[in-house]
Amino acid sequence: MTRREFITLLGGAVAAWPLAARAQQAEPMRRIGVLMYWTADDAEGQARLAAFAQALQQLGWSDGRNLRIDTRWASAADIRRYAAELVALAPDVLLASTSPSVAALQQVTRTIPIVFAAVTDPVGQGFVASLARPGGNTTGFALYEYGIGAKWLELLKEIAPGVTRVAVLREPTLPFTSGELGAIQGAGSSLRVEVSPLGVRDAGDITPDIAAFAREPNGGMIVLASPSTNAHRNLIIELAAQHRLPAVYTARYFVTDGGLMSYAPDRSDLYRRAAGYVDRILKGEKPTGLPVQAPTRYELVINLKTAKALGLTVPPTLLATADEVIE
Repeated sequence: MTRREFITLLGGAVAAWPLAARAQQAEPMRRIGVLMYWTADDAEGQARLAAFAQALQQLGWSDGRNLRIDTRWASAADIRRYAAELVALAPDVLLASTSPSVAALQQVTRTIPIVFAAVTDPVGQGFVASLARPGGNTTGFALYEYGIGAKWLELLKEIAPGVTRVAVLREPTLPFTSGELGAIQGAGSSLRVEVSPLGVRDAGDITPDIAAFAREPNGGMIVLASPSTNAHRNLIIELAAQHRLPAVYTARYFVTDGGLMSYAPDRSDLYRRAAGYVDRILKGEKPTGLPVQAPTRYELVINLKTAKALGLTVPPTLLATADEVIE
């Protein structure tokens, strides 16, 4: 070997050392698929996704550094297609925002781990075998038990004692809304309240149905959170104000948008906690070893401006127990 060849070989090896060192030090890129059953421009959906990403970052996962997050914002028309797209990307774990998201993902994969963030009755819907032992590839965080329906009706009677008729707005295609409705109806007899379900599909149904219900006096509403009621929440809030119907909602964002009162878990907190399960799965744990967990934080939110517009005086005891009062 000539001196020139030796120098050339040595120079090439030296140049390669930093590259090899950097390759050894670079963190492996992991991948998460997120299926959000929301429109991309909905501030509430964006807030939940942001809470999830922030919690992941606190756990050492940064999008673009050691993690790639692929998100799809889905509707009923395209949720199955987007579920298939996410699974085709071969992520390490999938995040499902709601019941329709879990159902769509489970139809495509029974092997990639799925973590759900806010699902009512995951056992009854067949997503997991039990809360303690989920089985399969799916686990996560339950939203609430059906018994909370009695609490919603009690709160409505407390803030509007004159209510004797209650319309329950729900999306009848979602099986868990039947359980919620049943709990409300069960409490209705003891509180001497007539409970009437109103199916919500599109704006064309909502306006005439609420108007027809409001023709008789002493009415109120309980609005169950679902993709349809979420999408039409501004219309529902406007109609409640127009027909002077006191209403209890099952998610805080209805009240911040002008609704009267809500009692529900902190959904953003569930997304933060879901990030903890995703972290554990990325580090090697299996969904079967992670029990489905219940909410730890419930929030009572009251909009005093809306109460005043409806001519309601909020009892001091109710105000004292509220987590947030909007004035």
